[in-house]
Amino acid sequence: MKPNYTLLAILCMGLSVPFIYYLANRDVEVPTVRIATFNLALNRKAPGELLAELRGGQSKSAKQLAEIIQRHQIDVILLNELDRDEAAAAAEVFAREYLAVSQNGAEAIDFAFSYCGAVNTGEPSGKDLDGDGKVEGPQDAFGFGAFPGQYGMAVLSRYPILTDRVRTFQKLKWSAMPDALRPEGYYSDDVWQHLRLSSKSHWDVPIGIGSVKNGFVLHALCSHPTPPSFDGPEDRNGCRNHDEIRFWVDYLTDGKASWIVDDAGASGGLAAEERFVVMGDLNCDPIDGDSRRGAIQALIGHARVQDAEPRSLGGVEQKVKQFGVNMSQQGDPGLDTGDFGDKVGQGPGNLRVDYLLPSKSLNVLAAGVNWPKSHEPSLRLAEVSDHRLVWIEFTTK
Repeated sequence: MKPNYTLLAILCMGLSVPFIYYLANRDVEVPTVRIATFNLALNRKAPGELLAELRGGQSKSAKQLAEIIQRHQIDVILLNELDRDEAAAAAEVFAREYLAVSQNGAEAIDFAFSYCGAVNTGEPSGKDLDGDGKVEGPQDAFGFGAFPGQYGMAVLSRYPILTDRVRTFQKLKWSAMPDALRPEGYYSDDVWQHLRLSSKSHWDVPIGIGSVKNGFVLHALCSHPTPPSFDGPEDRNGCRNHDEIRFWVDYLTDGKASWIVDDAGASGGLAAEERFVVMGDLNCDPIDGDSRRGAIQALIGHARVQDAEPRSLGGVEQKVKQFGVNMSQQGDPGLDTGDFGDKVGQGPGNLRVDYLLPSKSLNVLAAGVNWPKSHEPSLRLAEVSDHRLVWIEFTTK
């Protein structure tokens, strides 16, 4: 008797329907995500210089920086102080020729997605901002820089970046902020109305984490405020640093974000149900240093924010080993992320300036600062930048 192939085909099709339904609807575990912020100090003196250095995959400092990132197996990272060329090619080359290539035996990372928007550093303002009678040079740019894109930033991700939903605030005026800290007696009314708030930019970069059914959208809230120094008694950079950080406080606060308008003309802040991480080199320690600390303290203590307090043993050790101004500081050295000048009167000492501040809707599993102790060979690697990589690992609640 010949088999009835039609009947078998119908039977197989019938049996396959539940299996396909199962595959489409099975519970897939929500992924654990490791996110980082890292000031690379990959800034150079002239436009195109960094890109030329990176091409070919042989830059010693870039190879070391990539190895640090690889050894922490990061999923999403904000890179500060990565010069941006007109085509944003430096970020793409760093990802392809360094991070996607094993460095010194570390496991390579394929960051398939990236965002590298324009920044204000080196962007001519057309105004005499420093009062020297000229309207040119790094001091007269919207953000201090010798050329457009110097000290830029980039987001690299293993997960899809929802580029059509990215919000940028590069052109938002400083004077638009209610109760802005206008430096007393420094800027004319004309200049004040012209100034932009961001020294680089503020970005809200949505990233799709996990599957459609069991995933979620994470908003990477990225910025790199100006250092609160290199000014005079008017404290113009201290005021600007404070207000660049305060931007995020208002962006996350219902009823306080109506003044915020993005570069596409949309107003308002981040909806209450959204998950996020505020990230970047914010150039402000909540306890030590000479910055205006009100904004960073308000951000850390915000009702929507949790502070996982990433820490290291190396930071604790270096406070004592480097001595100097560090010994007069009151903050926890285990939280420090920047290794700065230690001589009294010449440097601020080691500070906590690099942050990852996740929303309370995320479940933080682990956190750390890449600052090894002196006996660990990896300390030499970490010292390629004066900032340490900061990371947290989380899933959604």
